[in-house]
Amino acid sequence: MYGSILIVDDEKAQREILAMILQGEGYEIAEAAGVREALQIMDKREFELVLTDLKMQGQSGLDLLEQVMADDPQQCVILMTAHGSVDSAVGAMKRGAFDYLEKPLERENLLLTIKRAFERVSLVRENRVLQKRVAEIQRISSIIGDHSKMKEVYRIITKIAPTSSTVLIYGESGTGKELVARAIHDRSPRADQPFMAINCAAIPETLIESELFGHEKGSFTGANAREIGILEAANGGTVFLDEIGEMNVAMQAKLLRAIQEKEIRRVGGKANLPLDVRIISATNRELEQEIKKGGFREDLFYRLNVIRINLPPLRERGSDIATLANFFVAKYREASGIAVEGISKPALKLLMNYTWPGNVRQLESVIERAVLMAEGSIIQPEDLPTEIASLAAHSGVVPFELPPEGINFEEMEKALIIKAMERADWVIGKAAPILGLTYKTLQYRLEKHGIEKPEKRGR
Repeated sequence: MYGSILIVDDEKAQREILAMILQGEGYEIAEAAGVREALQIMDKREFELVLTDLKMQGQSGLDLLEQVMADDPQQCVILMTAHGSVDSAVGAMKRGAFDYLEKPLERENLLLTIKRAFERVSLVRENRVLQKRVAEIQRISSIIGDHSKMKEVYRIITKIAPTSSTVLIYGESGTGKELVARAIHDRSPRADQPFMAINCAAIPETLIESELFGHEKGSFTGANAREIGILEAANGGTVFLDEIGEMNVAMQAKLLRAIQEKEIRRVGGKANLPLDVRIISATNRELEQEIKKGGFREDLFYRLNVIRINLPPLRERGSDIATLANFFVAKYREASGIAVEGISKPALKLLMNYTWPGNVRQLESVIERAVLMAEGSIIQPEDLPTEIASLAAHSGVVPFELPPEGINFEEMEKALIIKAMERADWVIGKAAPILGLTYKTLQYRLEKHGIEKPEKRGR
């Protein structure tokens, strides 16, 4: 069976002809002679498609459409109408109908329209599953993802949140480092106290001391009044120092003293003030390398690096892209009021194959744009930015030149398979489309190369 269809028409002969044609194509058919009977049948079971005549004795197809859409705005409805009622059918589409068919019906047009309708039904169903998955997956605050690397991040957050230990978060720009910091704070005993964030790269060196420690009136030109710094304002809570690797060495020494002594002194001040804050830092630099170059203090590094959290870039957790994309569709659909239901398979494939240099932040921006630019209710490849949509034209091209000495094809194939499996979190069904293979073909090649999930190999 291809799918279930409820045919609603007060002309018995018309219903029987339609039923015969559609049953012959493999569809499961039920019939109703009017709106009341149709609603009674639909109370007892669900149909993927409702095919209804527009003009009937008693209530019309528009009445049925209105009642059906009130119960389920995503129900797929096709109206059948005589030529003179086309304007009414077009108006019905604005009220939620999928399409309309003009009488007398042509068999090929009927089957083509119904085929398109079921393609839409399939997309809606898949997006409902993904949206449900968004609600059900393991998440902390606004962090979304069920890749194994993200599950490790969740595990660490849950484990260390109740403590006051300093935390150092490593991750590329756009991976969600501040979200992780907030999640730790929200699950700590300090949750009802302030959470203060500062981007060390965004503040001039001459002002960062004042931003952190505050200053007294008259302590420097422009200091017309006493100002409380971030550390003092967050006392009892948590301070998030983003891009800590950008802080100059002299300021690092003052921060180290504040952490060690648990007290601060405002710029131009004479009194030391007690400090009780949890410090969470973040960086996209390898601080160990900065230490060797003299750009970061080793003693401060060890103070900050008590707990280390590594946030994976989006390209390393490709299996989360669909979930994140659908989460952002729902978010911006609600924010904009634009009725975008989901993402088409071709568009989703482009998103899955893109490398995402800007990580989750870039993906969110792309989906926000796509929701606003989409011409229909489903995001298509042409709704995506050029740098992503252009992948469709190069989807079958190998992006490198063969070296003069040639290659070891077996080793190259094995490396590509491992890379795809890592991106798909070792789920064959997700990795196969990335490589353009069927499930069985990829399964065969995994066995051929002896490729197993890393933890399994260690047994």
